Amino acid sequence: MKTPITEEARRRWRLVLGGDEADGLCAEGQSLTLNLDDRRMDDALGGLYDAEPGARRGGLGASAPRVARWLADLREFFPSSVVRVMQEDAMERLDLKRLLFEPEMLEQIDPDVHLVGTLLSLRGVMPAAAKEAARAVVRRVVDDLLRRLEEPTRAAVTGSLSRAQRNFRPRPSEIDWDRTIRANLKTWQPGPRTLIPERLIGHGRRRRSLRDIVLCLDQSGSMASSVVYTGVFGAVLASLPAIETRVVAFDTEVVDLSEHLDDPVDLLYGIQLGGGTDINRALAYCQGVIRRPEQTVMVLVSDLYEGGNEREMLARARSLKEAGVQLIALLALSDDGSPSYDHGVARALAALHIPAFACTPDQFPGLMAAAIRGDDVAAWAGAQGLVVRGSGLA
Repeated sequence: MKTPITEEARRRWRLVLGGDEADGLCAEGQSLTLNLDDRRMDDALGGLYDAEPGARRGGLGASAPRVARWLADLREFFPSSVVRVMQEDAMERLDLKRLLFEPEMLEQIDPDVHLVGTLLSLRGVMPAAAKEAARAVVRRVVDDLLRRLEEPTRAAVTGSLSRAQRNFRPRPSEIDWDRTIRANLKTWQPGPRTLIPERLIGHGRRRRSLRDIVLCLDQSGSMASSVVYTGVFGAVLASLPAIETRVVAFDTEVVDLSEHLDDPVDLLYGIQLGGGTDINRALAYCQGVIRRPEQTVMVLVSDLYEGGNEREMLARARSLKEAGVQLIALLALSDDGSPSYDHGVARALAALHIPAFACTPDQFPGLMAAAIRGDDVAAWAGAQGLVVRGSGLA
């Protein structure tokens, strides 16, 4: 007696076989209905394996943006080891190097953050002749982002640092008399010609750096846009003398990219998009390099899908928070809209008073300014119209 096929098995075989009438999964005249994600996965598979070798068919067409979206779907639905095989198959079956890997093609397209993510993920299988052209594309996008984002970031962060370093309980030798007098003119007494200061303002405390910032970056494939923006912002923050900046990227391994902060393109080329996710391991590394927890702002850029030990990860987040680190979980740093994320982990972080939300690149300078001032970041996010995940509002 044959064991009846389950719906899940039928679904999996449907994705493998491609839905031809002769696949034997359904009775004649019937078909198996796929949900939206399954249809997207089926389209991604069909774009590659429904085409004849050497023919560009199966739905990809000759459009580089469509190819970029197709490659992004592969990273979303399949593990990195499978994606690499499929990309190599695509090189042979669809001749994708004519679309993305020819210097002439790269010079003609209008590059954006998504294309940069795609090129970074493909650099391991990219022909040598196209690597310099691809790097030039990455440079163009990075330079454009720097022109757009550098000045707002500098202005917002520098203003917050000025407030953060102001000393309102100075010793006599630290009093800034000019600013103290100006701030207390309303208390001037004309009779005795006396000014009674209600508030003393001191000179800023001079240190090598006023704040330490750690950007801890999930480099899994779904975070491609966030990776690019975070790399650019890391380089901008590192250029501010009053801030000590560190950028740490992770999947199941952890790599410290701080030595590349003088060039965001070099930093991005040190990131390996794809792979699993071990947030706990990344937090452990960051915990080991933080020297001044009460002066440290740490931004975890991740969708919070933990592939390692979730309980240990949350315990480590609690430990960082209790040590004085201002920890923020940034679910996405991109213009891509509402991200997919682990709601359970977001709620657990919210219970630890660690806000979790997504923001656009234009909002990131304001976020860093609020964090440096020591403001309630969750309240700041709410005032910006951002949904703080795990707080009961999402």
